[in-house]
Amino acid sequence: MSDTPNYITPAGWRSLKDELYRLVNKERPEIVQIVNWAASNGDRSENGDYLYGKRRMREIDRRIRFLTKRLEAAQVVDPETREATDQIFFGATVTLLRGNGSEQTVKIVGIDEIDTAQNKISWISPLARCLIKAREGDEVSLNTPEGREDIEILEVAYVKID
Repeated sequence: MSDTPNYITPAGWRSLKDELYRLVNKERPEIVQIVNWAASNGDRSENGDYLYGKRRMREIDRRIRFLTKRLEAAQVVDPETREATDQIFFGATVTLLRGNGSEQTVKIVGIDEIDTAQNKISWISPLARCLIKAREGDEVSLNTPEGREDIEILEVAYVKID
């Protein structure tokens, strides 16, 4: 993973930064307080608050380390400031005509921002990989477990991604 750039949109970067802030400044101090209170109650071997608190603190610390590394490696790419092009790159919002005749709009985002409910797909996903560098009006082929699917690119836009 370290050789792959960590491209991320400004909204994705803010989301990771907000989560890190919340963990460091709110959740972790609350858990530390609970663990200290539980430890003061005596026998720790059967103290649920203490055992749960210690486990939760390890989870929080692991997530804090992960988020810190992801943010340090992040390369923020703002689709709104990109020069106008009909070619697909990171940050593009692409409207497609799928092989089954349905229309779909996808947003190509970083791996930390994937949200299939909002049609946000990772730039390293199979669909995004077949779209990257293609242009509006092109037809691309996606190899799926069910076979090959031909996809027509209807529109390419670089707009704000929330």
